[in-house]
Amino acid sequence: MATDYYGILGVAKGATDQEIKRAYRQMARKLHPDVNPGEEERFKEVTTAYEVLSDPEKRRIVDAGGDPLAGPGAGGFGANFGGGGLGDVFEAFFGSGGGFGSTFGGSRGPRSRVQPGEPALVAVELDLEECASGVNKEITVDTAILCDVCHGSGTNGDSKPISCDTCKGAGEIQAVQRSLLGQVMTVRECPTCHGTGEIIPDPCHKCGGQGRVRSRRTMTVRIPAGIESGMRVRLAGQGEVGPGGGPAGDLYVEVSERPHEVFIRDKDDLHCTLRVPIADAALGGSFEVPTILGDLATVTIEAGTQPGQVVKLRGQGMPHVNTGARGTLHVHLDVAVPAKLTAAQTEALKAFREASDDSIDLVTTSAAAAPGGLFSRLRNAFAGR
Repeated sequence: MATDYYGILGVAKGATDQEIKRAYRQMARKLHPDVNPGEEERFKEVTTAYEVLSDPEKRRIVDAGGDPLAGPGAGGFGANFGGGGLGDVFEAFFGSGGGFGSTFGGSRGPRSRVQPGEPALVAVELDLEECASGVNKEITVDTAILCDVCHGSGTNGDSKPISCDTCKGAGEIQAVQRSLLGQVMTVRECPTCHGTGEIIPDPCHKCGGQGRVRSRRTMTVRIPAGIESGMRVRLAGQGEVGPGGGPAGDLYVEVSERPHEVFIRDKDDLHCTLRVPIADAALGGSFEVPTILGDLATVTIEAGTQPGQVVKLRGQGMPHVNTGARGTLHVHLDVAVPAKLTAAQTEALKAFREASDDSIDLVTTSAAAAPGGLFSRLRNAFAGR
Protein backbone atom coordinates (compact mmCIF):
# COMPACT_ATOMS: atom_id res chain seq x y z
CA MET A 1 0.00 0.00 0.00
CA ALA A 2 1.32 3.44 -0.94
CA THR A 3 2.54 5.68 1.87
CA ASP A 4 0.08 8.39 2.96
CA TYR A 5 2.41 11.37 2.53
CA TYR A 6 -0.45 13.84 3.04
CA GLY A 7 -1.38 12.17 6.32
CA ILE A 8 2.22 12.30 7.55
CA LEU A 9 2.22 16.10 7.14
CA GLY A 10 -1.37 16.42 8.38
CA VAL A 11 -2.68 18.19 5.27
CA ALA A 12 -5.54 17.48 2.89
CA LYS A 13 -4.92 15.93 -0.52
CA GLY A 14 -5.82 19.21 -2.24
CA ALA A 15 -3.49 21.32 -0.08
CA THR A 16 -1.59 24.13 -1.80
CA ASP A 17 2.20 24.20 -2.01
CA GLN A 18 2.27 26.91 0.64
CA GLU A 19 0.07 24.87 3.02
CA ILE A 20 2.34 21.85 2.56
CA LYS A 21 5.46 23.96 3.17
CA ARG A 22 3.90 25.58 6.25
CA ALA A 23 2.89 22.21 7.73
CA TYR A 24 6.38 20.80 7.13
CA ARG A 25 8.14 23.74 8.73
CA GLN A 26 5.96 23.50 11.85
CA MET A 27 6.50 19.75 12.23
CA ALA A 28 10.21 19.88 11.38
CA ARG A 29 10.86 22.48 14.07
CA LYS A 30 8.99 20.38 16.64
CA LEU A 31 10.58 17.05 15.70
CA HIS A 32 14.16 18.12 14.92
CA PRO A 33 16.64 15.99 16.95
CA ASP A 34 18.32 19.10 18.35
CA VAL A 35 14.98 20.21 19.80
CA ASN A 36 13.30 16.90 20.57
CA PRO A 37 15.75 13.99 20.92
CA GLY A 38 14.19 10.61 20.24
CA GLU A 39 12.06 11.79 17.32
CA GLU A 40 14.70 11.13 14.65
CA GLU A 41 12.60 8.61 12.76
CA ARG A 42 9.50 10.82 12.67
CA PHE A 43 11.66 13.76 11.59
CA LYS A 44 13.04 11.71 8.68
CA GLU A 45 9.52 10.55 7.78
CA VAL A 46 8.19 14.12 7.74
CA THR A 47 11.18 15.34 5.67
CA THR A 48 10.69 12.56 3.13
CA ALA A 49 6.97 13.35 2.85
CA TYR A 50 7.74 17.02 2.17
CA GLU A 51 10.36 16.19 -0.47
CA VAL A 52 7.83 13.98 -2.26
CA LEU A 53 4.91 16.42 -2.16
CA SER A 54 7.04 19.44 -3.09
CA ASP A 55 8.10 17.71 -6.31
CA PRO A 56 5.32 18.14 -8.94
CA GLU A 57 6.08 14.84 -10.72
CA LYS A 58 6.29 12.82 -7.50
CA ARG A 59 3.11 14.43 -6.22
CA ARG A 60 1.34 13.48 -9.46
CA ILE A 61 2.31 9.86 -8.82
CA VAL A 62 1.01 10.06 -5.24
CA ASP A 63 -2.29 11.56 -6.39
CA ALA A 64 -2.62 8.71 -8.90
CA GLY A 65 -2.44 6.18 -6.06
CA GLY A 66 1.23 5.24 -6.40
CA ASP A 67 4.38 5.72 -4.38
CA PRO A 68 7.27 7.49 -6.19
CA LEU A 69 9.78 6.01 -3.73
CA ALA A 70 8.69 2.39 -4.19
CA GLY A 71 10.71 1.79 -7.36
CA PRO A 72 9.64 0.98 -10.94
CA GLY A 73 5.94 0.72 -11.54
CA ALA A 74 5.09 2.81 -8.48
CA GLY A 75 3.01 5.32 -10.42
CA GLY A 76 -0.35 3.58 -10.22
CA PHE A 77 -0.82 0.57 -12.58
CA GLY A 78 2.77 -0.11 -13.65
CA ALA A 79 3.63 -2.30 -16.61
CA ASN A 80 4.45 -5.30 -14.41
CA PHE A 81 2.44 -4.25 -11.36
CA GLY A 82 5.72 -4.58 -9.47
CA GLY A 83 5.73 -1.43 -7.38
CA GLY A 84 2.13 -0.91 -6.37
CA GLY A 85 -1.45 -1.05 -7.62
CA LEU A 86 -2.63 -4.61 -8.41
CA GLY A 87 0.66 -6.10 -7.25
CA ASP A 88 -0.14 -5.21 -3.65
CA VAL A 89 -3.59 -6.73 -3.96
CA PHE A 90 -2.34 -10.05 -5.37
CA GLU A 91 0.49 -10.18 -2.85
CA ALA A 92 -2.01 -9.80 -0.02
CA PHE A 93 -3.80 -12.96 -1.21
CA PHE A 94 -1.10 -15.06 -2.84
CA GLY A 95 2.23 -13.74 -1.52
CA SER A 96 5.14 -12.90 -3.79
CA GLY A 97 7.13 -16.13 -3.59
CA GLY A 98 5.37 -18.15 -6.31
CA GLY A 99 2.21 -18.63 -8.33
CA PHE A 100 0.34 -15.41 -8.84
CA GLY A 101 2.71 -13.67 -6.39
CA SER A 102 5.74 -14.16 -8.61
CA THR A 103 3.78 -12.94 -11.63
CA PHE A 104 2.74 -9.69 -9.97
CA GLY A 105 5.95 -8.61 -8.28
CA GLY A 106 8.23 -11.58 -7.81
CA SER A 107 11.10 -11.98 -5.42
CA ARG A 108 13.02 -8.78 -4.91
CA GLY A 109 16.21 -10.40 -3.68
CA PRO A 110 18.66 -8.93 -1.17
CA ARG A 111 19.05 -5.21 -0.96
CA SER A 112 22.35 -3.43 -0.57
CA ARG A 113 23.63 -2.68 2.92
CA VAL A 114 24.82 0.66 1.59
CA GLN A 115 21.92 3.14 1.51
CA PRO A 116 21.85 6.89 0.80
CA GLY A 117 21.61 9.16 3.82
CA GLU A 118 18.72 11.40 4.79
CA PRO A 119 18.74 15.20 4.57
CA ALA A 120 19.31 17.21 7.74
CA LEU A 121 17.83 20.54 8.82
CA VAL A 122 19.37 23.21 11.04
CA ALA A 123 17.58 26.42 12.05
CA VAL A 124 19.48 29.70 12.53
CA GLU A 125 18.18 33.03 13.78
CA LEU A 126 19.63 36.20 12.25
CA ASP A 127 19.41 39.92 12.88
CA LEU A 128 17.89 41.97 10.07
CA GLU A 129 21.29 43.57 9.49
CA GLU A 130 22.82 40.11 8.93
CA CYS A 131 20.08 39.28 6.44
CA ALA A 132 20.76 42.54 4.63
CA SER A 133 24.53 42.25 4.36
CA GLY A 134 24.99 38.48 4.31
CA VAL A 135 27.08 36.74 6.95
CA ASN A 136 29.32 33.77 7.60
CA LYS A 137 27.46 31.90 10.33
CA GLU A 138 28.90 29.20 12.54
CA ILE A 139 26.41 26.39 13.10
CA THR A 140 26.40 23.18 15.12
CA VAL A 141 25.19 20.06 13.33
CA ASP A 142 24.25 16.81 15.06
CA THR A 143 24.21 14.13 12.34
CA ALA A 144 25.51 10.71 11.40
CA ILE A 145 29.01 10.79 9.91
CA LEU A 146 31.21 8.10 8.35
CA CYS A 147 32.81 5.84 10.95
CA ASP A 148 36.50 6.70 11.02
CA VAL A 149 37.47 3.20 12.19
CA CYS A 150 35.84 0.94 9.60
CA HIS A 151 35.30 3.69 6.99
CA GLY A 152 31.74 2.55 6.37
CA SER A 153 32.31 -1.20 6.00
CA GLY A 154 30.86 -1.96 9.44
CA THR A 155 33.38 -4.75 9.99
CA ASN A 156 36.14 -5.10 12.56
CA GLY A 157 39.63 -5.15 11.10
CA ASP A 158 39.96 -7.46 8.10
CA SER A 159 36.75 -9.42 8.83
CA LYS A 160 34.11 -9.66 6.11
CA PRO A 161 30.32 -9.98 6.00
CA ILE A 162 29.03 -13.53 5.54
CA SER A 163 25.88 -14.96 4.00
CA CYS A 164 22.87 -15.00 6.30
CA ASP A 165 22.05 -18.54 7.50
CA THR A 166 18.39 -17.72 7.99
CA CYS A 167 17.62 -16.71 4.40
CA LYS A 168 20.69 -18.26 2.72
CA GLY A 169 21.64 -14.89 1.29
CA ALA A 170 18.27 -14.21 -0.35
CA GLY A 171 17.32 -11.38 1.99
CA GLU A 172 13.81 -12.87 2.16
CA ILE A 173 12.13 -15.81 3.81
CA GLN A 174 9.08 -17.73 2.70
CA ALA A 175 6.25 -18.60 5.01
CA VAL A 176 2.95 -20.46 4.69
CA GLN A 177 -0.08 -18.48 5.81
CA ARG A 178 -3.74 -19.26 5.93
CA SER A 179 -6.13 -17.02 4.03
CA LEU A 180 -9.64 -17.09 2.59
CA LEU A 181 -8.18 -19.05 -0.29
CA GLY A 182 -6.49 -21.64 1.92
CA GLN A 183 -2.79 -21.98 2.54
CA VAL A 184 -0.66 -19.57 0.50
CA MET A 185 3.07 -18.91 0.29
CA THR A 186 4.23 -15.43 1.24
CA VAL A 187 7.64 -13.76 1.11
CA ARG A 188 8.84 -11.42 3.84
CA GLU A 189 12.04 -9.58 4.69
CA CYS A 190 14.48 -11.72 6.61
CA PRO A 191 14.39 -10.67 10.29
CA THR A 192 18.02 -11.66 10.83
CA CYS A 193 19.77 -9.69 8.09
CA HIS A 194 16.93 -7.19 7.52
CA GLY A 195 16.84 -7.88 3.80
CA THR A 196 20.55 -7.54 2.99
CA GLY A 197 21.25 -11.26 2.67
CA GLU A 198 24.36 -11.03 4.83
CA ILE A 199 25.40 -10.47 8.41
CA ILE A 200 28.53 -9.10 10.04
CA PRO A 201 29.83 -11.68 12.56
CA ASP A 202 32.58 -9.36 13.83
CA PRO A 203 31.17 -5.82 13.69
CA CYS A 204 33.18 -2.64 14.11
CA HIS A 205 33.61 -1.86 17.81
CA LYS A 206 32.89 1.84 17.29
CA CYS A 207 29.80 1.88 15.05
CA GLY A 208 28.44 -1.60 15.83
CA GLY A 209 28.32 -2.54 12.16
CA GLN A 210 26.36 0.52 11.01
CA GLY A 211 29.25 2.13 9.14
CA ARG A 212 28.32 5.47 10.65
CA VAL A 213 28.30 7.16 14.05
CA ARG A 214 26.50 10.13 15.56
CA SER A 215 28.65 13.22 15.89
CA ARG A 216 28.22 16.87 16.75
CA ARG A 217 30.34 19.11 14.56
CA THR A 218 30.74 22.82 14.00
CA MET A 219 30.91 24.32 10.55
CA THR A 220 30.64 27.72 8.88
CA VAL A 221 27.95 28.46 6.31
CA ARG A 222 27.74 31.51 4.06
CA ILE A 223 24.33 33.18 4.34
CA PRO A 224 23.67 35.30 1.22
CA ALA A 225 22.54 38.92 1.43
CA GLY A 226 18.79 39.40 1.10
CA ILE A 227 17.74 36.08 2.61
CA GLU A 228 14.49 36.14 4.58
CA SER A 229 12.59 34.01 7.07
CA GLY A 230 11.68 30.59 5.73
CA MET A 231 14.40 30.51 3.08
CA ARG A 232 17.02 27.77 3.17
CA VAL A 233 20.67 27.44 2.25
CA ARG A 234 21.47 23.98 0.82
CA LEU A 235 24.82 22.36 1.57
CA ALA A 236 25.17 19.35 -0.70
CA GLY A 237 26.47 16.17 0.96
CA GLN A 238 26.63 17.66 4.45
CA GLY A 239 23.63 15.84 5.90
CA GLU A 240 23.25 12.32 7.30
CA VAL A 241 25.66 9.62 6.11
CA GLY A 242 23.60 6.61 5.04
CA PRO A 243 23.60 3.09 6.54
CA GLY A 244 26.65 1.07 5.55
CA GLY A 245 28.57 4.31 4.94
CA GLY A 246 26.23 5.33 2.10
CA PRO A 247 26.49 8.80 0.51
CA ALA A 248 25.43 11.65 2.77
CA GLY A 249 22.23 13.55 2.19
CA ASP A 250 22.07 17.33 1.98
CA LEU A 251 22.08 19.77 4.88
CA TYR A 252 19.54 22.59 4.83
CA VAL A 253 20.03 25.72 6.91
CA GLU A 254 16.67 27.44 7.45
CA VAL A 255 16.71 31.13 8.38
CA SER A 256 14.41 33.09 10.67
CA GLU A 257 14.69 36.83 11.36
CA ARG A 258 14.65 38.49 14.74
CA PRO A 259 12.27 41.47 15.00
CA HIS A 260 14.08 44.78 14.46
CA GLU A 261 13.60 47.75 16.76
CA VAL A 262 13.37 50.28 13.90
CA PHE A 263 12.58 48.57 10.61
CA ILE A 264 9.70 46.32 9.58
CA ARG A 265 10.37 44.12 6.56
CA ASP A 266 7.99 43.41 3.67
CA LYS A 267 9.99 41.17 1.31
CA ASP A 268 12.60 43.55 -0.22
CA ASP A 269 10.95 46.71 1.17
CA LEU A 270 11.45 48.21 4.62
CA HIS A 271 9.19 50.48 6.67
CA CYS A 272 10.13 52.85 9.48
CA THR A 273 8.60 55.82 11.29
CA LEU A 274 10.27 59.24 11.50
CA ARG A 275 9.03 61.69 14.14
CA VAL A 276 9.18 65.22 12.72
CA PRO A 277 8.95 68.40 14.87
CA ILE A 278 5.77 70.37 14.18
CA ALA A 279 7.70 73.40 12.93
CA ASP A 280 9.63 71.33 10.37
CA ALA A 281 6.41 69.66 9.22
CA ALA A 282 4.92 73.11 8.61
CA LEU A 283 8.00 74.68 7.03
CA GLY A 284 9.55 71.64 5.34
CA GLY A 285 13.12 70.42 5.66
CA SER A 286 15.64 67.63 5.18
CA PHE A 287 16.78 64.96 7.62
CA GLU A 288 19.38 62.22 7.55
CA VAL A 289 18.32 58.75 8.67
CA PRO A 290 20.38 55.57 9.02
CA THR A 291 19.63 52.70 6.61
CA ILE A 292 19.74 48.96 7.26
CA LEU A 293 23.26 48.71 5.80
CA GLY A 294 24.59 51.44 8.11
CA ASP A 295 24.91 54.33 5.67
CA LEU A 296 22.85 57.54 5.80
CA ALA A 297 20.00 58.55 3.51
CA THR A 298 18.37 61.99 3.19
CA VAL A 299 14.62 62.36 3.79
CA THR A 300 13.18 65.57 2.32
CA ILE A 301 9.73 66.66 3.44
CA GLU A 302 7.59 69.32 1.85
CA ALA A 303 6.18 72.32 3.68
CA GLY A 304 2.79 71.50 5.14
CA THR A 305 3.50 67.81 5.67
CA GLN A 306 0.66 66.04 7.43
CA PRO A 307 0.86 63.13 9.92
CA GLY A 308 0.86 59.75 8.18
CA GLN A 309 2.44 60.88 4.91
CA VAL A 310 5.07 58.55 3.48
CA VAL A 311 8.38 59.37 1.82
CA LYS A 312 9.79 56.60 -0.39
CA LEU A 313 13.54 56.16 -0.68
CA ARG A 314 14.13 53.79 -3.57
CA GLY A 315 17.21 51.60 -3.42
CA GLN A 316 17.47 51.85 0.38
CA GLY A 317 15.57 48.66 1.28
CA MET A 318 16.74 45.04 1.45
CA PRO A 319 18.83 43.53 -1.35
CA HIS A 320 17.13 40.88 -3.45
CA VAL A 321 18.64 37.49 -2.65
CA ASN A 322 19.22 36.63 -6.33
CA THR A 323 19.88 39.96 -8.08
CA GLY A 324 21.22 42.15 -5.27
CA ALA A 325 18.92 45.01 -6.34
CA ARG A 326 17.66 46.83 -3.26
CA GLY A 327 14.03 47.52 -2.52
CA THR A 328 12.40 50.69 -1.18
CA LEU A 329 12.57 52.24 2.28
CA HIS A 330 9.14 53.65 3.22
CA VAL A 331 9.52 56.44 5.80
CA HIS A 332 6.22 57.09 7.58
CA LEU A 333 6.08 60.62 8.98
CA ASP A 334 4.76 61.28 12.48
CA VAL A 335 4.33 64.96 13.37
CA ALA A 336 5.39 65.50 16.98
CA VAL A 337 3.29 67.97 18.98
CA PRO A 338 5.30 69.17 22.03
CA ALA A 339 3.74 68.29 25.38
CA LYS A 340 5.50 71.16 27.17
CA LEU A 341 6.45 74.60 25.87
CA THR A 342 8.90 77.19 27.06
CA ALA A 343 7.69 80.72 27.58
CA ALA A 344 9.24 81.83 24.30
CA GLN A 345 7.61 78.94 22.41
CA THR A 346 4.26 79.75 23.96
CA GLU A 347 4.43 83.41 22.92
CA ALA A 348 5.53 82.45 19.40
CA LEU A 349 2.59 80.06 18.99
CA LYS A 350 0.16 82.62 20.31
CA ALA A 351 1.44 85.09 17.75
CA PHE A 352 1.09 82.44 15.04
CA ARG A 353 -2.50 81.72 16.11
CA GLU A 354 -3.41 85.39 16.03
CA ALA A 355 -1.92 85.75 12.58
CA SER A 356 -3.74 82.66 11.35
CA ASP A 357 -7.28 82.70 9.97
CA ASP A 358 -7.80 78.98 10.58
CA SER A 359 -11.05 77.97 12.23
CA ILE A 360 -12.17 74.80 13.96
CA ASP A 361 -14.89 72.89 12.13
CA LEU A 362 -16.42 69.43 12.21
CA VAL A 363 -15.06 67.29 9.43
CA THR A 364 -17.72 66.81 6.76
CA THR A 365 -15.55 65.45 3.99
CA SER A 366 -16.31 62.30 2.03
CA ALA A 367 -13.74 60.51 4.15
CA ALA A 368 -15.77 61.12 7.29
CA ALA A 369 -19.07 60.24 5.60
CA ALA A 370 -17.72 57.14 3.89
CA PRO A 371 -18.35 53.67 5.33
CA GLY A 372 -16.09 53.34 8.32
CA GLY A 373 -15.72 57.13 8.63
CA LEU A 374 -16.63 59.21 11.68
CA PHE A 375 -20.21 60.05 10.65
CA SER A 376 -20.82 56.53 9.43
CA ARG A 377 -19.75 55.07 12.76
CA LEU A 378 -21.88 57.56 14.70
CA ARG A 379 -24.91 56.85 12.51
CA ASN A 380 -24.54 53.10 12.98
CA ALA A 381 -24.08 53.51 16.73
CA PHE A 382 -27.31 55.49 17.13
CA ALA A 383 -29.21 53.23 14.75
CA GLY A 384 -28.45 50.24 16.94
CA ARG A 385 -29.84 51.83 20.12
